[in-house]
Amino acid sequence: MLEESHQTRLPGLLGKLAKMTSIRDTELVEQSLLKTLGPLLGIFDTSLYRTDDTHSLVRVIHYHLSKVVEEDGVARMVERIEEINNINDIKKDIISLTDNVRLLSKPCTRKFGDGVLVAYPLMASDEVCGYFVFQRDREISPAEDPIIRGVLNVFSNYFALLEASQRDRLTGLLNRQTLENSFDRIWTLLARANSDPDGAKGRRVAKANKYWLAVIDIDHFKKVNDLHGHMIGDEILLLVARLMASSFRNSDLLYRYGGEEFVAIVAAESEEITRNVFERVRLAIEAYSFPRVGNVTISCGYCRADPNVLPQEVLGRADRSLYKAKEDGRNRVYEFEELVREGVFHDIDYGSSELF
Repeated sequence: MLEESHQTRLPGLLGKLAKMTSIRDTELVEQSLLKTLGPLLGIFDTSLYRTDDTHSLVRVIHYHLSKVVEEDGVARMVERIEEINNINDIKKDIISLTDNVRLLSKPCTRKFGDGVLVAYPLMASDEVCGYFVFQRDREISPAEDPIIRGVLNVFSNYFALLEASQRDRLTGLLNRQTLENSFDRIWTLLARANSDPDGAKGRRVAKANKYWLAVIDIDHFKKVNDLHGHMIGDEILLLVARLMASSFRNSDLLYRYGGEEFVAIVAAESEEITRNVFERVRLAIEAYSFPRVGNVTISCGYCRADPNVLPQEVLGRADRSLYKAKEDGRNRVYEFEELVREGVFHDIDYGSSELF
């Protein structure tokens, strides 16, 4: 009977896998995985835990499905998606369980309340890069286990292909198309935070509701190419990208926009924290001794993201701040609103930006 039950689920499962692999957004693919496996396992709550290169937990997506009965007696299913970037909110039982999964590279379970807590590894290039975690009232059956593994393998392979398409080939950073997709997501999040600050609608919750956009440019990069050739220029681009990536926080997003220009998106609770982030990156580049070239610096202009202002205009403001930093001698960080307060900029418009 158990085998027949899983056979009847197969067409529905294949349809959900087809739908998941038609998505072109990595975050939506992650959500689709949770939506696929929850009903299959007969549970309403599923979670995806993501790790960084040091195997530390850095991000969690919770998916919850509940039945709501309206005043007219009609019942409907309501989805809630919550994202957590603060690892301090992760329960110790989860951390302990996922540590076991990482060390053994196989699914692990442990008793949790009246049921069991289950964690499966997510693999990428034969290394654990995350965990699929859920709780239910019974252990995984021999018939369920290969189905879960199969779905996770399809997800991991497709996610790797999708992520590769979103990366710049030279630096490995996120590319321009991914940047534009990020705008849609972040501006939606900002608008929701403003209209529903307590997260009452439950779709997604983020700790910091302020985002800052920066345009970063390598100073005198044309001179590097002219004096040393494009091969050395590419090496400088790669080294700068890696230094910046290691200097930014795990929650920050870094993109190669094109040429020697980069764009960063930072979530922070204040302008002071944001400035410290960009100054740390600038100092890391300034302190590094580049082969054949020696000293290289960057200039940065940034601006707070406002859900009431188009992302193109916000980037334009950051771009104006960048070029003011270059006019004033390069190797410095300028913030748009500060320049407005100081009277350097007297208007708030697109300026001369050619980013879009």
